[in-house]
Amino acid sequence: MTGTAPDLVASRTLWELLDRRAALTPDVPALVQADEPVAEGTAQDRRLTFGELRGRAERVAAWLYGLGVRPGSRVAWQLPTRIETVVLAFALARLGAVQTPLIPFYRDREVGHALRATRAEFFAVPGVWRGFDHSAMAYRLALTLPSPPLVFTAYDGLPEADPSTLPPPPTEGTTVRWVYWTSGTTSEPKGVLHTDRSLIAAGACLADALRLTADDIGSMAFPYAHVAGPDYTVMLLLRGFPSILLEHFALPGSLDAYRRNGVTVAGGSTAFYSLFLAEQRKDPTRRLIPTLRLMAGGGAPKPPGLYHEVVDELGCALTHGYGMTEAPMITMGSPDDTPEQLATTEGRPPADMRIRVVDPGGKPLPPGAEGEIRLRGEAVCQGYLDPAHTAEAFDPDGFLITGDLGRLTIEGHLVLTGRTKDIIIRKGENISAQEVERLLHEHPAVEDVAVIGLPDAARGERVCAVVQQPPGAEPLGLDDITAHLRSAGLAVHKLPEQLELVDELPRNDTLRKVLKYKLRERFSD
Repeated sequence: MTGTAPDLVASRTLWELLDRRAALTPDVPALVQADEPVAEGTAQDRRLTFGELRGRAERVAAWLYGLGVRPGSRVAWQLPTRIETVVLAFALARLGAVQTPLIPFYRDREVGHALRATRAEFFAVPGVWRGFDHSAMAYRLALTLPSPPLVFTAYDGLPEADPSTLPPPPTEGTTVRWVYWTSGTTSEPKGVLHTDRSLIAAGACLADALRLTADDIGSMAFPYAHVAGPDYTVMLLLRGFPSILLEHFALPGSLDAYRRNGVTVAGGSTAFYSLFLAEQRKDPTRRLIPTLRLMAGGGAPKPPGLYHEVVDELGCALTHGYGMTEAPMITMGSPDDTPEQLATTEGRPPADMRIRVVDPGGKPLPPGAEGEIRLRGEAVCQGYLDPAHTAEAFDPDGFLITGDLGRLTIEGHLVLTGRTKDIIIRKGENISAQEVERLLHEHPAVEDVAVIGLPDAARGERVCAVVQQPPGAEPLGLDDITAHLRSAGLAVHKLPEQLELVDELPRNDTLRKVLKYKLRERFSD
């Protein structure tokens, strides 16, 4: 089967989509855990077919039902990219629970906020993972909550039970059953509300843009708890091809998994392109991954020069897209686009995604004119957990206000030119500058601070803290501020990678606002 059957795209729920795929190709591999030690005497990674994924998910759903999980139950999970994580997510989808995925490197601040805001009743953790005790954090946070969630471990294996005890699966996909988290422009993360149908619509857009077939082998090297997790999984279910899962992606260590599984599609974000390029350059005479035919991703700006370097040196195509937690798939480059379009744009939107570029007053602008990007379509979220955030996020015509700036070409391709929101996009993850600034202001040797994003070939942007110290203070070092932020519970991926000390931050003459653009001009390489 090389295409997407119409009835798959029309699936109302994620469980219905899995059920239909399992009926079509039950014995085709769906997931391959490719970063675990291969059993001695074999050449096989741990695998799960589409039929096995459905069967295991339903049996795990029966165990969860016995645990007390019901349709509408609020379940948070903070798990790495593993087969068990996908099984648990589909088990919860079978029950119609409301899921709150949390990226594994989030710590007390982010996790505690999510548990409080969602009033989670259950919380699945991996135990001790990569040297950090997630169970201890979960129990520590539970002591601070009015109604502590039931904490359980979901890593090496998941208990199963008789599925005959289960109620019928959900039959409609427009109820909010997913809460994803994004920092956005505020100091506290925002809970983004998605439905099964919005996630299916986003994944269908990705599948149509990339033109993948059942002969492809995909790869998930990013956190499955990111909104890209269901986006990619929907594509697998629609097209019927497998993907390798990497619990911990690192080069060159992960290359063997790509090679032995014959991966044809890789990527994730701009940072991934740069990492693969760096490895290729160690030995230009040998193709890094012989089977690779397409690099694809999004989540961070892509310099046009990087496109040409990937195509020329890695010997594969590159398609880049534009998405956000609120709308996982907005535009995507396609293999049918010209090299110029692939290098300089973020691709085109699918047929059911409307992009409106507006002036500061909200008036639509013609192609070629730069303005703020607004969106409307089935893949767009239902709003935010906080109704006040929802009221601010949509214009009177129902378009999502992205805060990003860009223009549409005559051919309908989107060119991003900047953003109005004060966020930093590092390796595809949004980082609130305000959150980091607020915590740094608490350091006694910091009089004032501005946190900015600087262009970085490997990360898209790197986090730079520009600090103004009080008179007579001992000069701060990068280790000093990162230690302070760690002790405050800030997630590791938000820590500054660069520190600049200045006598005085530049400000305007009216409201004395810090002029961050001047700092970016001064400290950009």
